[in-house]
Amino acid sequence: MITSESVILNLKTVGLSDEQFYQLCEVNQNWQLEQTAKEELVIKPPIGGLSGNREADLNADLVIWNRQTQLGRVFSSSTIFRLPNGGSRSPDAAWVTHERWESLTPEEQEKFPPLCPDFVIELRSRTDSLTQLQEKMQEYLNSGLRLGWLINPQAQQVEIYRPNQTVEIVQLSATLSGEDVLPGFVLDLPVF
Repeated sequence: MITSESVILNLKTVGLSDEQFYQLCEVNQNWQLEQTAKEELVIKPPIGGLSGNREADLNADLVIWNRQTQLGRVFSSSTIFRLPNGGSRSPDAAWVTHERWESLTPEEQEKFPPLCPDFVIELRSRTDSLTQLQEKMQEYLNSGLRLGWLINPQAQQVEIYRPNQTVEIVQLSATLSGEDVLPGFVLDLPVF
């Protein structure tokens, strides 16, 4: 049966190494794959035009701010990060400070960077489970995320994730601040 939702396979008994997961992704480049901290393989369906356009706009705003500040590197949803506390995840938009990025070897930069971004945006599409995205945001926090936004157009709200704090929920339309993680970054989100 073909479904428009993510497929999750439990791989605990298989025990894929980081290199094996990388190779799996390399030979299946048409699939959007992630591995959770619980060793589950997530096969995500493609997103539609609305979500793709929204994601592109979010990345563009982040890139424009970063070009002006020159404080780090911006990554698209095609980038998989090997998180320190387990999982290999691909946020819809991500940002890493120059210092942390430059501490990686050229090989680590070329493959799946072994670090958690300082900042991530996850944009819920019609095919995404909210619970799975919330678990993904928690994986980022457990791995050192400093600020994260889970944008949920279906509920017209944004969940803001910060270390050692309760998740803050704001309603759309909203103006979000990059706080001290992304100084001067402001994102105006309309009602979707």
